[in-house]
Amino acid sequence: METMLSIPALKSAYAEGRLTPRALMARIYERAKEFEGHNVWIKLLTEAELEPYFEALERMAPEEHPLWGIPFAIKDNIDLEGIATTAACPEFAYTAQQSAKVVNQLLAAGAIPVGKTNLDQFATGLNGTRSPYGACRNAFDPDYISGGSSSGSAVAVALGMASFSLGTDTAGSGRVPACFNNLVGVKPTKGLLSATGVVPACKSLDCVSIFALDADQANLILAITEGEDSQDSYSRSSSYTNSARLYGEHQGPLVLGVPSESMLRFFGDETYEASYRSTLKALETDGVVLREIDYSPFDEAARLLYEGPWVAERFLACESMLEANPEAIEPVVRSIVSKGDQPSAAELFRAQYRLEALRKIARTTLEGIDALLTPTAGRHFTIEEILEEPIKRNSELGYYTNFMNLLDLASLAVPTAFTEEKRPFGVTLVSTAFRDRPLLSMAKRFERIFDLPLGTDKVSPARDRGATTVEAPDPRWIDVLVCGAHLEGLPLNWQLLERGARLKAKTLTSANYRFFALAGGPPMRPGLVRTDQDGAAIEVEIWSVPAAEFGTFVAGIPAPLGIGKVEIASGEWVTGFICEPRAVGGATDITEFGGWRPWMAQKKN
Repeated sequence: METMLSIPALKSAYAEGRLTPRALMARIYERAKEFEGHNVWIKLLTEAELEPYFEALERMAPEEHPLWGIPFAIKDNIDLEGIATTAACPEFAYTAQQSAKVVNQLLAAGAIPVGKTNLDQFATGLNGTRSPYGACRNAFDPDYISGGSSSGSAVAVALGMASFSLGTDTAGSGRVPACFNNLVGVKPTKGLLSATGVVPACKSLDCVSIFALDADQANLILAITEGEDSQDSYSRSSSYTNSARLYGEHQGPLVLGVPSESMLRFFGDETYEASYRSTLKALETDGVVLREIDYSPFDEAARLLYEGPWVAERFLACESMLEANPEAIEPVVRSIVSKGDQPSAAELFRAQYRLEALRKIARTTLEGIDALLTPTAGRHFTIEEILEEPIKRNSELGYYTNFMNLLDLASLAVPTAFTEEKRPFGVTLVSTAFRDRPLLSMAKRFERIFDLPLGTDKVSPARDRGATTVEAPDPRWIDVLVCGAHLEGLPLNWQLLERGARLKAKTLTSANYRFFALAGGPPMRPGLVRTDQDGAAIEVEIWSVPAAEFGTFVAGIPAPLGIGKVEIASGEWVTGFICEPRAVGGATDITEFGGWRPWMAQKKN
């Protein structure tokens, strides 16, 4: 069995009879003992507690359950039926009467829970040291932090004790641990995964997050766990344009925004700065266009999370413990959340007004690029460094993460390098809500560019990219071929421009078309008809129309015109204007002119 418990490898081992779920769990127990000093687990399930899951697998057909026998870890602020949820505070603990919605979805797919993982208490922190169960140590160097608050969930996957894990992410807890442990960290669109059965940190901002070994596995877990939940008031349904079937390797042009030089922060970590710059260089070599953006609005929004009134939500989450047993709360966590009863309603509304302005700026920035790219963290601290200045350095860890949920953005942490000291480095891709699949598709491309090992494996996985690589379409846009009055500058071009369409290309059809000027007007309209003989190549333009506006554009097309498939000179088939053959009987054949503009020019003469 491989050190890393990748889902494809385990499925193959099961199918070939080389492994059983019981044997796998026995090996995981051995590995947990080996790494006991990393303080990964708050609770490992016993053999007796695992038995019902093994029995359930015996009643499941592996081919019908995509996670049959796949082990996963659960952050201990997420409920698992019959097991205590502690949120890393023993005095807070309660036995869950039922599992969280996302956990149930995974169990129904055949996954096996290994146990509950360590975290920064009440999910307050980005470093992994704020726990009475001990600081969770980094998978690569135990002197360094693992990142938090979902510390144990990340390290469990990186050290081969789970195939994937669940965390939560309010300020960066699903991304910083991914960066420090060489994992993919999915911070999904708010509400995409149900938070039912999750102890809240900031209820209006919390996201359940996913740690996985690569983008393919992250996409699989996201597909199984996403979905609107009527029991979660913040839950939202996704859309077709964000569906799992649109995932693949991003190919072709890619424009990524990066913070301007003046806004970059590495807090003295020269190795992380060098890794970031080498990452950008490798991306440019692959043809990625990097465009500097103004990062200050994102930074301002980030500071609102802890310096603004949203700390009141953390106070509400811990209020009962603060009143009944404040000494049970870890001192740094207590110092943060106890101030949450101080902001006034006026301060909240004032901050909300400013936040809305920042959201508008962020949306405008992101509309001009495919995604924003930042370091996931500017510096990797040792445990000793964090304990010396726990609040200041934790804040520095959130410089590139804290704005995300306040601005309602989707993001994804992706490994891209190892430092000279062999510690992981990674970047975060950011886009607007419900752009989770496009971000995963970019991550798939990054995996080809950087070709890193999985987790703490020493060797590149040498993935068979040819077998799984499909081009990921951009669901925000639909290409439309036009050939007449909709051409740039002509009378009906406004119908494209007012819908936000962009000119993508000027090209020719294949040499299989006859071209006609139809009767009627103004404006005069062309008819493009495919033929098996006596055809010619016709000048056309391809416009990218926002998907949300495509329906209204098509609805306005009059008979005998319509939308169909048109072959262009490259051999590709593009959605575009076509004409019913019956309509050209009384039309003027203008094929010899090779396009609408040349015909219009001679007509004027």
